[in-house]
Amino acid sequence: MEEGETSKKNWHDKHYKLLLLIPLILIVGSFIYIGLTYVNTGDFIYKDISLTGGTSITIYDGNISLSDLESDLSSSLEKLSTKSLYEFGTNNQVAVVVETTLNPEEAKSILENYLGYELIEGENSDITFTGSVLSESFYSQLLIAILIAFFFMAVVVFIIFRSFVPSAVVIFSAFADILMTLAVVDVLGIKMSTAGIVAFLMLIGYSVDTDILLTTRILKRHEGSLNERTFGAFKTGMTMTLTSLFAVIVALVIVQSFSVVLAQIFTILLIGLVFDMVNTWVTNVSILKWYVKKKEEIKDEIRV
Repeated sequence: MEEGETSKKNWHDKHYKLLLLIPLILIVGSFIYIGLTYVNTGDFIYKDISLTGGTSITIYDGNISLSDLESDLSSSLEKLSTKSLYEFGTNNQVAVVVETTLNPEEAKSILENYLGYELIEGENSDITFTGSVLSESFYSQLLIAILIAFFFMAVVVFIIFRSFVPSAVVIFSAFADILMTLAVVDVLGIKMSTAGIVAFLMLIGYSVDTDILLTTRILKRHEGSLNERTFGAFKTGMTMTLTSLFAVIVALVIVQSFSVVLAQIFTILLIGLVFDMVNTWVTNVSILKWYVKKKEEIKDEIRV
């Protein structure tokens, strides 16, 4: 290759191996933070009562101050957690959600004494209770479901590409998406619900689609150079991801004021899609380019 042609190599050709430091740092940092969370709490995530068991009371009163309620009742209601629900399209509070590990009778009595009026289910309040045994069982089943989904995803990927390195990179990128998203969820202190666990199941699907697109374009198509195939996959993949990202952001803005469950799902998907861009277009691209170039070098050596 002439000197002039060598100088025209693009920036990515020169630094794609160095770029792998970015996901490596994120992965190590995620492992460390999740490990610290486990040491401090005994679990990898912060769980709400749907996963630990407890009582949730929704009080339809727009005049309750959450800050006052938390400061006054934090010692009476064990593991107190509160949320506000707002009228759609406005900032008018219509209800508050109070969660605690106490049983419904005790929690209701404490709240009635504090508020100064009776809580009547179906009129000014809704009360739900989840037993700890049922919650723990459901939590275990959801984790098993994620593992099974991840396993079958891996099987399908290996069947499609029938080559260890490309298949392993797709699986690794999906794992990194989940790991990094989980770390950010812990950093934000989000208390995971059953809906949040389901969001991670959805994230597996979101994580592999662009990776499969990229790997297919690079390995199974031969039109154009490696960089041209990569850039073509990048344009298509980023269009897919940004479209999903925009839809998730709009949905999050709409639902966050009145649905805690949907807000958590869309928040997790939003975080996961951002990391998916990093792991697809930095991690996966760099390793695949390294792999293809190494194969070409070996072929050249055999010809010689």
